[in-house]
Amino acid sequence: MSIWIDYNPNPEGRRIDDCAIRALCKALGVNWDEASVMLSAKSLALKTTQTDKATVNAVLHQHGFRRELIPDTCPDCYTAEDFCIDNPVGLFLLCFDHHIAVVEDGHLFDSWDSGKEIPIFYWYREG
Repeated sequence: MSIWIDYNPNPEGRRIDDCAIRALCKALGVNWDEASVMLSAKSLALKTTQTDKATVNAVLHQHGFRRELIPDTCPDCYTAEDFCIDNPVGLFLLCFDHHIAVVEDGHLFDSWDSGKEIPIFYWYREG
């Protein structure tokens, strides 16, 4: 069974640098336009860009998500695949240095196989 599931909610099917929009679509159950508007509104309020970590973090926090660091036991070898195996139940937004993807019930939802990437922290919502 594959951990990675190809996920691209872009209405035109474009494969572009829109990982924050894709992640919000999956995590919040909204379409691409709605996620884009959420990030745009927050970026205007914060005077940042849609993909700035502060913007994405603020939107996630606003929707009840909490952030946790990945344990530093193996900072260069713990991959997104490892996170999926360790978290077979639940919804998480897995954050890398310059990327974000969604893990749901042990599957990695992304427009490319980011399973070998090294996550830094993740977002989750209790309850």
